[in-house]
Amino acid sequence: MTGLPEVLPPWEPRDSVRVTAVRAIVTAPEGTPLVVVRVDTSEPGLYGLGCATFTQRFAAVTAAVDEHMGPLVIGRSPADIEDITRLIHYSAYWRNGPVLNNALSGIDQALWDIMGKRAGMPVHELLGGRSRAGVEVYSHAAGATVEETLDGAEALLDQGYRHVRLQVGGPGLGTYGAPGTRGGYPRSPHPDGWDVRQYLHDTPRLFAAARERLGGAVSLMHDVHSRLTPKQAIVLARALEPYALSFLEDVIPPEHYDQLPAVRAASPVPIAVGEQLGSVTDAARLIKDGGVDLLRLHTSAVGGLTPTRKLVALAELLGVRTAFHSPGDISPVGVAANLAVDVSTPAFGYQESHTYNDATHEVFPGTPVVRDGHLHPSTEPGWGVDLDEAAAAKFPPTKFLHERWSARVRRPDGGLEAP
Repeated sequence: MTGLPEVLPPWEPRDSVRVTAVRAIVTAPEGTPLVVVRVDTSEPGLYGLGCATFTQRFAAVTAAVDEHMGPLVIGRSPADIEDITRLIHYSAYWRNGPVLNNALSGIDQALWDIMGKRAGMPVHELLGGRSRAGVEVYSHAAGATVEETLDGAEALLDQGYRHVRLQVGGPGLGTYGAPGTRGGYPRSPHPDGWDVRQYLHDTPRLFAAARERLGGAVSLMHDVHSRLTPKQAIVLARALEPYALSFLEDVIPPEHYDQLPAVRAASPVPIAVGEQLGSVTDAARLIKDGGVDLLRLHTSAVGGLTPTRKLVALAELLGVRTAFHSPGDISPVGVAANLAVDVSTPAFGYQESHTYNDATHEVFPGTPVVRDGHLHPSTEPGWGVDLDEAAAAKFPPTKFLHERWSARVRRPDGGLEAP
């Protein structure tokens, strides 16, 4: 989106640099649509990139950026990040939600990228600099059986990881993030659907076997993926107490987050929640009401770096730590934004990681790479991640079949289960 200024503030910027274009770029080098916003300026060669990836609704996010939000930024000084993001947030009147806040996040992060480039500094230095040398990350081990899962965990430990999330399959669909024991993942939803009783029986067995094989020093996590009632979540947490998990993730659906404080109070295992939140207000409520031990924030879903750094400051003051969401449906630009916060906040807890394929590295030069279980932010100005649009065009998006998690995730009686 390019054109004349649509909205200008009642003050004169200190210099003549202005935003000249805002547009969304969609690419899928791993098959998963990634949305990146590019903000251009009047200074030759000066532009910023931000992650706006909402994979399941990428076309809606693209339209929000190109048709609705971009015109509000044209003609503005890229330095006015706080005012621009508040203007965009208020402009829709009906606010929040993952489509609008992912689109806003892309613009916000792109403006921070520009800010770093203009200052000649990486973004984490704009946030106050380092509070740690690097960011220790965790990865995922999953299999159709306990043995397959633990084989994967041992392979990760051999690569230098000390934190591993374990998932194991079950009859039919199995648990989230793991293949089923019959027919792969996902399988026909009926009659071998996801069975909560089987899940509550099998999951403690997985971690008992993990402690026996991997030892007590390895940091272990597990993702419920929102499929339990509050009472069932407490039952699972208590059953897992002997195995000293670092956290139990997404224990109940977001529709019941008002009950998280009670679940957390009854759970002997730290609770990590937040990736499905679509607003900074909801995230702040989780922190201040005692609903989480670790904030599982999806930076691109709540509006970008600007609100995230405020949430993290609140978390620090209230004793909550971070465990940012960062799977393969976040672009490398989004990973760089996570790292900028991770490395600069005392509230850091854990960071999820994903190993990108070669095509992604071609599309996104500067993609962060895990080495010996750690990620390190770039020392280049801005995010230190670029986008090769010619390479990106070689990987056009296709329809993302989210029904592999939702419409095909059913209970043994055929009823739909939360994805």
